[in-house]
Amino acid sequence: MWNNEYLINSVRFITLLLIQVILLNNINLFGYVNPYLYVLFIIVFPFTGNRSLLIFLSFFLGLMVDIFSDSGGIHAAACSFIAYARPAFLKFSFGVSYEYNMVKISKAPMGERITYISLLIFTHHLILFSLEIFNFSHILLILKSTLFSGIFSVVLILSAVLLFSRKN
Repeated sequence: MWNNEYLINSVRFITLLLIQVILLNNINLFGYVNPYLYVLFIIVFPFTGNRSLLIFLSFFLGLMVDIFSDSGGIHAAACSFIAYARPAFLKFSFGVSYEYNMVKISKAPMGERITYISLLIFTHHLILFSLEIFNFSHILLILKSTLFSGIFSVVLILSAVLLFSRKN
């Protein structure tokens, strides 16, 4: 059982990393809309999994995206933060169900699923673009990039979750 879970997470990690660096990093709509699908790894990591492992893998995933994007560590910082804050987002989105480990992202009600994914994505994007631009006088550009890239990423991630969720 554990080996199967490790294999699935390893394949997911490598696949999302390759899709991000080969395909999605080359998409730039209207100058400020960039899709970030690799955050899906953090979103669907098992809720009962090791939290320290998640933070380490999130940092490593962000670092790999940074290496291929030549972005200086901003993806690693944003991924590490959302991996660290993920339990708070889960508790806010799913409430009591999360506390009793009864949550599966593919079987959760759509409203709770959208809340959880949106919170993680917009937090990630706000940190990412704040560190990338790093100038308070460009706050509107940071917010505009966060909003439009966030909407595009949420739609892309929701589509991926719906497409690859197992039907029982």
